[in-house]
Amino acid sequence: MKNSTHWAQMEERGVIWGMRFLLQTYLLLGRSLLQVFLYPVVIYYWLINKPARHASQDYLNRLAVFAPSLNINGSLLWSYRHFICFANAMIDKLAAWSGTLSPSDVMYFGRNELLAETGKGRGVLLLGAHLGNLEVCRIIADFDNTPPINVLVHTKHAQKFNTVLRQTNNKSDFNLIQVTEITAATAQLLSDKIEAGELVVMAADRTPVNNQQRVSKVSFLGSDAMFPQGPFILAGLLKCPVYTLLCLKQQDKFAIYIESFCEQVSFQRKNREESMQKLAQRFAERLQSYCLKEPLQWFNFFDFWQVAPNDE
Repeated sequence: MKNSTHWAQMEERGVIWGMRFLLQTYLLLGRSLLQVFLYPVVIYYWLINKPARHASQDYLNRLAVFAPSLNINGSLLWSYRHFICFANAMIDKLAAWSGTLSPSDVMYFGRNELLAETGKGRGVLLLGAHLGNLEVCRIIADFDNTPPINVLVHTKHAQKFNTVLRQTNNKSDFNLIQVTEITAATAQLLSDKIEAGELVVMAADRTPVNNQQRVSKVSFLGSDAMFPQGPFILAGLLKCPVYTLLCLKQQDKFAIYIESFCEQVSFQRKNREESMQKLAQRFAERLQSYCLKEPLQWFNFFDFWQVAPNDE
């Protein structure tokens, strides 16, 4: 395996002050003026961050081979467009964080089915991805009859994020929970939330921070990639229905797609690894189908297709 930096080591730089600054700029100046400030920053990041730029081009080249009908390639121009799309997604995050999005900005597919599921008295585990804008899904928490939403994040600043979010929109029933690995205490906390009928959201497209062995090799966009087992281990512990949750920007509106993934996850000791590999492959295929809908909205700017040393 190439000696590449794990995705988690590429984050956490000036996160809180940057979030506060961008939020205040967005609230004071609006989207159009914020773009004047943000675009040069993202362009500078694209120019100086060679690994991220190469990761973008690698992804786009794989798309070009896997789905030539998209007419996308791994050129610098397409990579630049990829980063500009990321800049716009950052502004959309600010709109979501600040509570300025309205129901008319969002289209839902599958929300009623999800509410019918939670209406049975138990919560649901929702598997998301770094595709589109998962933060926009927090607007669901502002609607009547929607259970509280708990989002598992890697950032060590989850509590500070929660404080900033409460300052801008104190009515939202949306909570960030910092998790780097699923411990017994974490599992119990999340089990209590599921028993209370709440929603738990977890990204399922990034390898674990502390345990690189808990991964499954699956086919994604025509090549082998490592997907985390953690979401499926957690699903097995929670013994609750599992759905996928993805949000794409389409025609100036946010389309939130909620789909049933499986009724419940259970493993037998003898086929545990095989079962998790099948679940990871199923999730990869679903993520792949949505990547093809909006290919420039998948934001994983690191070497995603690295494989285990003994697989090379």
